[in-house]
Amino acid sequence: MMPLGMAATGDVNIIRKITGRDEVRQHLAELGFVVGEEVRVVARMGGSVILSVKDSRVALDQEMAMRIMV
Repeated sequence: MMPLGMAATGDVNIIRKITGRDEVRQHLAELGFVVGEEVRVVARMGGSVILSVKDSRVALDQEMAMRIMV
C-alpha cells in the first residue's frame, strides 16, 4: 500500500484506505474517493494532482492525495 500522491502518472489504482479526520474522509467520499473505487493519476501541475475517478476529473493538492492509500 502507498499514498496516491506517490503513484505514477497514468497508473490505475484501487483505493484501499482513506486516512485523516472524519471531515476530510467525508469530503473525499463526496468527491468520489471511496474504498474499492478505481482511480487514475492523469497529470501533475503546480503541486496539484489531477485524478480520474468515477468518470470525473478532480484536482487535489498533494497533501490530500497523500491521505488516499492505494
